[in-house]
Amino acid sequence: MITAWAVFGGIMVIAVVLMNVLSVLLAILGVPFGGDFELTQMGIAIAAFAFLPYCQLTGANVTADIFTANASPRTIAIFAVAASVVALMFGLLLLYAMYGGMVSQRQYNYTTAILQVPIWWAYVPGLLSLALLAIASFITLTENLGKLRRGRN
Repeated sequence: MITAWAVFGGIMVIAVVLMNVLSVLLAILGVPFGGDFELTQMGIAIAAFAFLPYCQLTGANVTADIFTANASPRTIAIFAVAASVVALMFGLLLLYAMYGGMVSQRQYNYTTAILQVPIWWAYVPGLLSLALLAIASFITLTENLGKLRRGRN
């Protein structure tokens, strides 16, 4: 599910790029493409969130290896556990906060200016992404705790 969700994020980026190419081509022809800015914002936000769980699960997040280059395997394992805990807490906190934001956007019927797309629609895939991030973080936490107990990194 997490890998498929990341693929969905990639498809979303490709769709946004194609839409922008179409928008430029239409502009050259003098035909406006209203709302491309709004769709780009929503699409890229959805895609960025869709990549978070996969990056957590595969260890593809940005790291500062310069600080751990000479660290012992145990120290690196402790940092990995701490990073998983932070990612789990971050995912759950954002899930809670974004849910409240979605409810507010829906309650007040906020829409985009040009296309009148309800803004809360973009929150739904974001919430799914954050739930998957929490799951991926829990998986990496249990894996990293197991490595720490076994004395490996």
